[in-house]
Amino acid sequence: MFIDSHCHLDHLKLADYQESLDSELETARKAGVSGFLCIGINYDQFDQLLAIEARHPDVWISIGEHPLNEDLVASDSRLRDFSSHERVVAVGETGLDYHYAPEKSEIQQASFIRHLCVADELKKPVIVHSRDAEQDTLELIDAHCGPARGVLHCFTGSWSMASAALDMGFYISISGIATFANADALREVVKKIPLNRLLIETDAPWLAPVPYRGKPNTPVYLPEVAKVVADMQQVDLGRLAEATTENFFNLFSSISTSNL
Repeated sequence: MFIDSHCHLDHLKLADYQESLDSELETARKAGVSGFLCIGINYDQFDQLLAIEARHPDVWISIGEHPLNEDLVASDSRLRDFSSHERVVAVGETGLDYHYAPEKSEIQQASFIRHLCVADELKKPVIVHSRDAEQDTLELIDAHCGPARGVLHCFTGSWSMASAALDMGFYISISGIATFANADALREVVKKIPLNRLLIETDAPWLAPVPYRGKPNTPVYLPEVAKVVADMQQVDLGRLAEATTENFFNLFSSISTSNL
């Protein structure tokens, strides 16, 4: 079985999925995807996240503020309030994105530190987005991250960054970008990541893998990511599924598997 370690089910446009999230998730299950971590990127949709999680015992949720949110703030008491909810298994998505918003680097850093501190306080893993901000991302993790550690999601960085994050106890998650024709550098990095620290994701509804690139993404396509990653890791698909699933539950250790 596969676990989609990072998807945004609340952002799927249901017109693209037969108007039913439930049926889309069932299609994904039939494709071998047995769990979904639905990532919160703003507080306005928290009730929707809870409603999705309540209907599906194989869906879990996180909450945070994406670094590209227009109304991003440095400190917000709601982050702790929402993150401490018993049904929230991780803090984030949070992090730094200097590619699209370098002018907001200071507010992004302050927000990221706030997320890292809340995650430390609550002993929950943190889900990190980083683009064109390798050094600052690593320095802030090193200074503020707690023992629950976390994951660099949708990783596209250098081996130097991956290696440093691994040394700090982080996991690395690979998305459909690894299937893109222009992703040779990323594929070389994926080959070096220890199998016991690797996760896979779709980041749906964005970044659909080849051969679905250009279409709305969905957890149904996670096996396409898994096939490419298994080839890079030089393991069979079953072994990759087993390892990444075990890694997921090791990182998100508060999740009960009794209903799976």
